Amino acid sequence: MYRTYSVSRFLWLLLADAFVFSICMVFFFVGKCFLSSADSQNEEPVRLPVIMYHSIYGDNRSQYVVTPEQVENDLCWLRNNGYESVTAQEVIEYTKGRGTLPLKPVMITLDDGYYNNLKYMLPLLEKYDMTAVISVVGTYTDNDAACDPNVPSYSYLTWDDIMLLVGSGRVELGNHTYSMHSLNAERTGCRKRSDETEDEYRKAFNEDISKLQDEFKKNIGISPVVFTYPFGAVSRESLPVIRENGFLMTLTCREKENYITRDPDCLYGIGRFNRSGLTSTEEYMRKITE
Repeated sequence: MYRTYSVSRFLWLLLADAFVFSICMVFFFVGKCFLSSADSQNEEPVRLPVIMYHSIYGDNRSQYVVTPEQVENDLCWLRNNGYESVTAQEVIEYTKGRGTLPLKPVMITLDDGYYNNLKYMLPLLEKYDMTAVISVVGTYTDNDAACDPNVPSYSYLTWDDIMLLVGSGRVELGNHTYSMHSLNAERTGCRKRSDETEDEYRKAFNEDISKLQDEFKKNIGISPVVFTYPFGAVSRESLPVIRENGFLMTLTCREKENYITRDPDCLYGIGRFNRSGLTSTEEYMRKITE
């Protein structure tokens, strides 16, 4: 005899199968995440040399001025020796467990926002298929650049210049403070003064970097995630404010090696090697890569 078909029994079996399938999927994804986490922990840290340029102009070489020819020699050396430039965003994504980094990555940075970065560096980045982070000082752009623009020897980037750089797809921006890029009796860069309370310092620092973030947003529609300490003057009290303002990487002037892991915290305090115009490409590259 044929057994009577039971709709309720069929639905019960269907629900049971669905329940078992759900349990299996949970274990599958948990296991996958566990293995992925284990793989990340077993990954070797990635060594990341970071170049710090300032002004690029003519033959007047100094500790903080290099010639366009020196920059081209640098980029040519990097390419010929297997180095690939990486963006700050690529490095940030890597620390979050997403993506990979090249076998020999390098990050190129430029401080202060000189107009000659646009005139000389951008064409070289395009020629050698590289990228860079340019850190801008708010008052230099709002006041100095606007008053005397587009002179390669001393002018700073205007907001229109910065828009061109961002539009190239070759340049990311860094916040180099709005008006704390100075050395005087009151303060060294954005370092806490000895006569300030911690609350007073945090208020002053927050107002300064927030003002530049607002300027970035208003003028070019971007909020940088890189903060660059003026003169490398780091205060432990600054980090909470930096985090609260959404910065995911800080650049210092400390000449040290960087080892990038899957931990985002490793990006706070990136060391950089100043590129002096008084040093040859070969000497400089030995210093930062060996």
